[in-house]
Amino acid sequence: ARFVAKPDQLIKRRGKSGLLALNKTWPEAKAWIAERAGKEQKVEHTTGVLRQFLVEPFVPHPQDTEYYININSERRGDWILFTHEGGVDVGNVDEKAKSLLIPVDLTEFPSNEEIAKSLLEQVPEGVHNVLVDFISRLYAVYVDCQFTYLEINPLVVIPNEDKTSAVVHFLDLAAKLDQTADFECGVKWAIARSPAALGLTNVAPANGEKVNIDAGPPIEFPAPFGRELTKEEAYIAEMDAKTGASLKLTVLNPSGRIWTLVAGGGASVVYADAIASAGFADELANYGEYSGAPTESQTYHYARTVLDLMLRAPMSDKGKVLFIGGGIANFTNVASTFKGVIRALRDYATQLNEHNVQIWVRRAGPNYQEGLKNMKAATQELGLKAKIFGPEMHVSGIVPLALIPGKWEESKAEEFRG
Repeated sequence: ARFVAKPDQLIKRRGKSGLLALNKTWPEAKAWIAERAGKEQKVEHTTGVLRQFLVEPFVPHPQDTEYYININSERRGDWILFTHEGGVDVGNVDEKAKSLLIPVDLTEFPSNEEIAKSLLEQVPEGVHNVLVDFISRLYAVYVDCQFTYLEINPLVVIPNEDKTSAVVHFLDLAAKLDQTADFECGVKWAIARSPAALGLTNVAPANGEKVNIDAGPPIEFPAPFGRELTKEEAYIAEMDAKTGASLKLTVLNPSGRIWTLVAGGGASVVYADAIASAGFADELANYGEYSGAPTESQTYHYARTVLDLMLRAPMSDKGKVLFIGGGIANFTNVASTFKGVIRALRDYATQLNEHNVQIWVRRAGPNYQEGLKNMKAATQELGLKAKIFGPEMHVSGIVPLALIPGKWEESKAEEFRG
């Protein structure tokens, strides 16, 4: 048997980076991996450590049997792109590929003839039936398992002797799943990764080893190549996986002096953009959000993690800034989540004063008056420097007031009175 070995870490164009071992025996494939595993590798402009590899059967084939297929989602529906020239040198797919839009209303799903006419004009007719069937089934999996992007390159279609049928192999595949569909598709994703689904029928769990979801392990959403998750990011990701709420954290600059505790995915983008627009992108330390009605305890642990990171960073002559922001919540109880944040502030009050941290708060939504009142009382009690606003302040209006010298004095903005 001959094999192909390659890293499996969200790396594109592995062949051009020398990260593809072709037509190897099993000992050769193992040796190739051993030479690279755990070592730094530069791919284009990114350097990272290779930790995960794939070994697959080697499929000899002529180059004219290599095709390319891509499915991606947009507002109107899903686009299927197909070209008869796949492989390493596929080139500009948008320019050369045939395309077909599958509308959201699946009652308008195209017929087999329409699929063949739209996508397979430059493909030998003898393999049309096989490819149309493959494309239809691939699209069904794409929809059923909540993909947002799927690319196979090369898709190898080897015709039989009389060229009336063919065998299909997909030799390389990249895909994106909708992480928010975990509640709906988590079991399907797990089953697809079970030993039986992978052809490892002789594999049984070790004594005491848990099988987490049905027959397979839960799907993992890895960090991009070259970016290892920090201990804190991994902790928040683990919390996020265990709740219906959303808890996200990315550390951008551990030494930065501007930190955010933002409620809502949209608001987190607005705050990051406002900080960058004010000219302080290089000092923004983190990006993240909590939303979807997290409990007081979850908010406490999230806030505590961010505060710990902020206070671990070196002190700054300019002091530090903490934005506790958010839009107008739909159903998140602002008072409840703020109780969690206040608990975290109490834990770190002394260090917050030592680091000269200015706290700027803007929030609205259910029970926001109680939440802001509690926040104001707590920061005054703890001797923290805080300015607190409700919906009368624009969602990101506190950013320039906090960061640009003289803006606060000029603004004459009124704080929340409670």
